Amino acid sequence: MKRPSPSPLLVIALAISAAIAAWGIADPQGLGRLASEAVATQFSSRGWFIMLEVSGLLFVALYLALSRFGDIRLGPNDAEPEFSTPSWIAMLFAAGMGVGLLFYGVAEPLTHFEVLRQFNPDAEAASYGLFVTYLNWGFHAWAIYAIVGLVIAYFAYRRHRTLLLSAPLTEALGEARWIKAMGWMFDLLSIVAIAVGLAGSMAMGVFQIQTGLAGLIGVETPGVLTMPVFAALCIAFIIPLRRDLGEGMSLLSNAAMLIAVGMMVYLLILGPTSFLMNDIVSGFGRYLFGVLPAGFSTAEFFDDILIDWFHGWTLNYMIWWLAWSPFVGIFIARISRGRTIREFLIGVIVAPTLFSILWFGIFGGLGFFDALRQEGALSAVNAENLDATTFALLAKFPLGGLTQTATILAAFLFVVTSVVSAGFTLAMIGTGGDDNPSPKVRTVWGVILGALGLAMILVGDISLVRSIIALSAMAFVFIVPVLVICLFKSLAREDRT
Repeated sequence: MKRPSPSPLLVIALAISAAIAAWGIADPQGLGRLASEAVATQFSSRGWFIMLEVSGLLFVALYLALSRFGDIRLGPNDAEPEFSTPSWIAMLFAAGMGVGLLFYGVAEPLTHFEVLRQFNPDAEAASYGLFVTYLNWGFHAWAIYAIVGLVIAYFAYRRHRTLLLSAPLTEALGEARWIKAMGWMFDLLSIVAIAVGLAGSMAMGVFQIQTGLAGLIGVETPGVLTMPVFAALCIAFIIPLRRDLGEGMSLLSNAAMLIAVGMMVYLLILGPTSFLMNDIVSGFGRYLFGVLPAGFSTAEFFDDILIDWFHGWTLNYMIWWLAWSPFVGIFIARISRGRTIREFLIGVIVAPTLFSILWFGIFGGLGFFDALRQEGALSAVNAENLDATTFALLAKFPLGGLTQTATILAAFLFVVTSVVSAGFTLAMIGTGGDDNPSPKVRTVWGVILGALGLAMILVGDISLVRSIIALSAMAFVFIVPVLVICLFKSLAREDRT
């Protein structure tokens, strides 16, 4: 059957993404500086609104889970979940796991520690550092994903619409021309945010893989491996993009997750287990009882060092999660048909958050143990190169070569599976919700994602890469509240029927 001609949405989205990639390749530092300045301006003027919004999304999730709306199924009233609960939870972990956790597992808590120890005793700085890491990766992050995913799933399976951000608008607000235009713009912005956000993660993966590989094979300058690693990744993701998305990609993702989980357990057993368990238990308690008020913090009364730190980490993360919310939301929606709203929200928010608490509690705890009880070598490495911190930690344990190789493999697999999944998602959105977009469209998106990834790599600075991602997703600060309004409007109709 002959496929329809490319839609204007697809053509424009490809053009914008390609233009960003071309700009980044031609003038990476210029793109990075522009994004950094623009994001700094936005954070200074609207940081309060970002924190208010993400905290509001967490409260919305709590309300929906505890209210009568929690009994509504994502599908017909007699719909049954497609996947068993253990399989569904495992796939949520796969969505939540990624190269970011491998990259920041030790590096982020130690970075917070080094900033906060300028104002607090070391023990308190470590405690606050772990708390802030949990804040950045925990309930607020997954509330963003959960609410966006819930909106997509509800309108797709309960209201029989497409898995697109435009669907809630036309269903809840009507078919007026301006509403359709707004929905079209939502789809376009979601494509750009997904593409740029994924490219940032690709760059992060390349930086970490090249650093670990250089250490294993004895190369003194990791930068010489950048292009070979990038080329290997491109070959690895272009091939599956040419084929139907089947069980193979799921197996690769699960393999990467098993490697990561195995490494976490290995470090817990061989490391200072009692110290780490105390760290996890006390850290979880502080987070659980402090997370809601912390969600309204804006670092308003502190000096420039702490304000810049807050903007560069917590605010940047919240925008990063918003950038990824269409991609992760569509993935979560597609595996959640038949579940109740209550099941969906509890599973999506609680399970990945608990995993993140264990992950950072172990990796970050080992970083704190080195900083507080040993010579502080990891802090020195972290100050020089965030990419190398995880490998420096693994080198302190037996079988360091094996665990470093496993980390490189896991990072490689996470990047490949993320790019393939994003390629399918972008092709699907660009073709109006086609569940099986053509291999040609998927491959074109693979090439664009590769070019964007190269642009991010050439920028060369993770903080600038994060600023580019934040700039691409700034519109979602205003889009997500509109989606929530559409959801409640449609839920109110259910109440009357």
